[in-house]
Parts: sequence; C-alpha cells; structure tokens
Amino acid sequence: MTEFDEDLLARQEARMLCRRAGQAQQTLETLPQEKLDAIVRAMAAAFEGECASLAKMAVEETGFGNTQDKTEKNRFACQDVLRAIEPMKTVGILREDREKSLWEIGVSVGVIGAIVPSTNPTSTVCYKALIAVKAGCAIVFSPHPKAAKCSCAAAQILARAAEAAGAPEGTIACLTKNKMAGTQEMMSAPEVKLLLATGGPGMVRAAYSSGKPAIGVGAGNGPAFIHSSADVPKAVADIIRSKTFDNGTVCASEQSIIVERSMETAVLAEAEKQGIYLMPKDQAGALAKLLFKPGGGLDPQVVGKTAIYLAEKAGFSVPKNTKVLMAREQEAGPTRPYSMEKLCPVLAFFVMDSEDAVLSKAVEVLRHEGSGHTFAIHARDEEVIRRFALKIPVSRFLVNAPAALGGIGAATGLFPALTLGCGAIGGSSSSNNISPLDLINIRRVAWGLKEEPHIPQAPDSELVELLTQKILERLG
Repeated sequence: MTEFDEDLLARQEARMLCRRAGQAQQTLETLPQEKLDAIVRAMAAAFEGECASLAKMAVEETGFGNTQDKTEKNRFACQDVLRAIEPMKTVGILREDREKSLWEIGVSVGVIGAIVPSTNPTSTVCYKALIAVKAGCAIVFSPHPKAAKCSCAAAQILARAAEAAGAPEGTIACLTKNKMAGTQEMMSAPEVKLLLATGGPGMVRAAYSSGKPAIGVGAGNGPAFIHSSADVPKAVADIIRSKTFDNGTVCASEQSIIVERSMETAVLAEAEKQGIYLMPKDQAGALAKLLFKPGGGLDPQVVGKTAIYLAEKAGFSVPKNTKVLMAREQEAGPTRPYSMEKLCPVLAFFVMDSEDAVLSKAVEVLRHEGSGHTFAIHARDEEVIRRFALKIPVSRFLVNAPAALGGIGAATGLFPALTLGCGAIGGSSSSNNISPLDLINIRRVAWGLKEEPHIPQAPDSELVELLTQKILERLG
C-alpha cells in the first residue's frame, strides 16, 4: 500500500472518530453533573488498576523514563486529578448572584481534539480524558507516533469504563493510524471545537494555526535559584528528585541552577555529595554534541535516559552514584546548548556576582526559552521571594519545592495537571494548570435592574439652535 493510501486511511479514521464524538457530544451535554461525576469516577478506577502495566508498556515502546516513575505519574493522573475535580461544578447553574441579579451557567465547549506527547503518553491521556468528561466534553486523542500503542491502550481502558458507566459510545477515542494527515484531519474536523495540545513546538504551532480555539504549552526551561538563605541540602535534594523523576521527562523540571558566587562552594560540595557530577569542559563539550542535533533541537535518543547512560554514550565515565550531570554555563542563546531545555538528567550551572545578576540571568534564560513556564527558588528570605516573584516571567513560581512535581501540582497546591499553560508571554492562550474549568463556557443570565437608570432626554433642535445663537452673540 502506498504512502498516499495510508494518508487517506488516516484521514478517514479521523473523520469517522470525530463524527462519532460529535454524536456522543449531543448526549453528553445533556447529562447532569451527578451523572458526569459518576462516569469520571468509573474511568479513574479502571485506569488506576492498569497504572503499572501501562507504565511498563510506555517505557518499552518509547524508551523514555522508567517504569516506577511512570507508574507514579499514572496514579497522579487518576488519583490526584480525580480528587481535585470531584467537588467542581462544571455544568448547569454554577452561581447565582442575587445582588446583581445574575446567574452563571456552565456549558461544555464541545468535542476536544487532544495531542499527546511521547514523554507522558499514558498519564496525559488519563488526565485529559478526566477533565474533558468532567466538563461534559467528548475527546479524540492523537498520540505521538513513538507512543501510539500505549496511548491508545490507555484511551481504550478509559473509553470502556466510561461507556459502562453510561457515557455514549464515541465519548473517548484515539487515532490508530500514525500519520500527520490523520492529526490534521482531526484538528480541522467540524465536530472538534477546541484543541488541547501537549507536545513538541511544531505540533503546538500547528494547533494554534488550525483556525480552531486551542490551548497549547510552550517549552519548559526553568532555572532554579539557590539563595544564601536556603536550606542547601534540601534544595539540592529537591532538584535531584525533580530532575531524575522519570529521568527528566517532565517539562516543569529544572534545567539550570543559578547561585551567587558566595554560594558556589557550598552548593557544589552538597551537589557532589548527593550525586550531581560537575563535568569538566571537555566532557561537557562531548555531551553537548550528543544532546542536540547538528541542525538544532534535542536529539530524541537522549530523552529520558539516565545520567550514567548519557555519560557512557558521550565517551566518559562517572562515579556509580551519579544521578545528574551538570555543566558550567554563563550565557543563554542558540549556541549555548546547556541554556536550553534538556529532557534528561542534565543541568547547567550559572554562577553570578550578585543577586541582581542572578535575577537578570534567570530572565535572560527564560526569554531565550521557557518564557511563561516555570521557575524555582530555594530561600527562607520572604523579601527575596517577593522581589523575584514580581519580576520573573513565568506562570508557575515555585518556592522550596522540586519543580517537576511542584509545577504539575503533585508537591504544591497548584491544580494537578499535565498540561501547563504558559500565558501570552509563552505563546499560550492560558497561564493555568489546565482544568475542567478551561473546557467550559459561561452563559450569563442577567435580569433588568429594578430601578431604571435615568437617561436624560435629548434637547429638541429648536432649543439647540436658539442656544447656539445666544452663545455666538455673546462671543461676537
């Protein structure tokens, strides 16, 4: 069969699944909150029973990350997300304002087209399906070709559970023909009303260029500032925990450490003690060639690999306890690979002469890549925290927390999410951790006020003419 035929089959499949989703949507949007909640609970329970097997499948198919952390991510996607959305009101009358004579009614946006990344291929499917159905939306997934089997398996588990609990057939679907033509057809399908895009920059740009409303996310490239008031051992432990979680595949994870010169010795000593290996210049150069392709862009072969594996591939050895590789850096830009997002346990290390220089460098790094995403600070000094929070261009400003887990809401009070909006500064339509409330519209019902507002009568033309003559006479 020709490539052209495969594209046609992919388009036909996308068309068919979107039409079924459109039919399902007609029923879904009539269901009351209680029924939607029951369906969501059934979906989460079914997925929870398969967390470990889906994690294993994802690692085997993609080669990214590790089974233990992917299992934890899957549990986060069904357990934490369910707990957060259960009390939410998303459909029907959400609020009545007696004083202003207003009602607010939640209305589903309709069928959602969802792009799934290869780094979180099963947890993202669960998370997006739960928030979609909670909002009364059908959802059609387009998985990454590198993770199509595990993503579709996750979608099938959720679909079966949803239908058994009373959801119409076609509420949850997944494209099985791994072709861009199918994804394009899904994004342009008339039934699809909103795109929820998590993936590479190219796919997110395609979603925003589709002509449909879209919620997408930009690249993460978050710096971590260890201030002189920080608990240094805890700060280093948090960074290692975050940067090694699923071997660095969470986009909110730290990409660099920034310190003032007065803190350099203490931070490096603690880093070495806990398993961060500071590479000499020649080793850092060898690894940089491995990380990024000659034409630019992170090489997929390094994504989600361990520090020891990366060192071996780059041609040097490291201590057996090495958890993270780190390279000195001072600048940010396209010719400085360590200043960019690295979806593996590799960090840049910036040493600045002052707190002002730290602030400037953090902003420089984020403006190069990662604007609007995530920043982490480790400090006890609240004034410093306040000063940086007012200046750093991110949507998630994390304090004394591992960024990967803090950014997604697993270790902070943020909404638990695997789609992290970056706001306008990051090219996103939202700065939220995306929740069901981002997938509904609000219909406002407004009564006329009891007291009619006073609207003065316009003067008649003869009176205007007479007044004009009087004014001219006085001026003359």
